[in-house]
Amino acid sequence: MQKLFLFLLGLVAIWYARRLWRRQDVDGQSSSRGEDGGRDVSPETMRECFHCGVLVPESEGLISGGEFFCSPEHARAAGRTS
Repeated sequence: MQKLFLFLLGLVAIWYARRLWRRQDVDGQSSSRGEDGGRDVSPETMRECFHCGVLVPESEGLISGGEFFCSPEHARAAGRTS
């Protein structure tokens, strides 16, 4: 019974040590890269292509003739030149 108790106590100690280590690792990364960890935390707007209807990040598409397209080919196919 004593060995079982020591084994369980060891598992709890390992779990607690890993938890502290992970917390220190995350704190160290966020302080060295900035408050948000160096990642862009704002989501990007998704727009629907006028020609095919596919959702595309706004930064990857183009606007032609007041409409949003996923590629220059679709803008040309819809009769709008970019």
